[in-house]
Amino acid sequence: MPAAGKRSPKPDAKRGSDHSLTDRAYSKLEELIVTLQLAPGEIVSEAALSRQLRIGRTPIREALHRLARERLVNILPRRGITVSEINVGAQLRLLEVRREIERLVARSAARRASDAERRQFADLGKAFEAAARSDDATAFMRTDRAFNELCLVAAHNEYAASTMVLMNSLSRRFWFIHYRQAADMPLAAKLHAAVARAIAKGDARAASAASDKLLDYIEAFTRSTVDTA
Repeated sequence: MPAAGKRSPKPDAKRGSDHSLTDRAYSKLEELIVTLQLAPGEIVSEAALSRQLRIGRTPIREALHRLARERLVNILPRRGITVSEINVGAQLRLLEVRREIERLVARSAARRASDAERRQFADLGKAFEAAARSDDATAFMRTDRAFNELCLVAAHNEYAASTMVLMNSLSRRFWFIHYRQAADMPLAAKLHAAVARAIAKGDARAASAASDKLLDYIEAFTRSTVDTA
């Protein structure tokens, strides 16, 4: 109990504020990298990013370390920070892992999602379909990000979640750089919608099968970029 007449300290509020700023910095930087506004190989600095985003250097630094763990940036001691390059071979190796984990996540989310989460999946399915009809790549990317995040929450498996987090942004960036030349965005959106609908219905088998169809397409798309590069 705090002493009478004294205001109790609120360390959690400070930590919460710092955490929200770091999340904001991460979200903004991740989108800049994924959408190639920060290009592969580009050299960046904490100071410049802090000025650009109007966020303090400490949250920027923490966000950059998180992005480094996700292999979107390389932090080189005494040499600076660079946006990571894109490599088709590495992307195919990533897909080997992603296929297995994503199947598990889709199946688990279908089994474990709450009623509220199922409604969100249904809404995301509609958003994917809308992006397919309008051929809106930006709407698709944002819906995909929300879908990935909801899948990880609804699956209730922290180990699968921590693995998928390391792959999602790399996958979205690879898509963004190549989709104009090699992708069928409306088809990709419809395949995502099928996974979302299956999860919303609680059909684990259908969610797993839809996830495999989606990864079949993504692997074919990735391989096709070798011919269109």
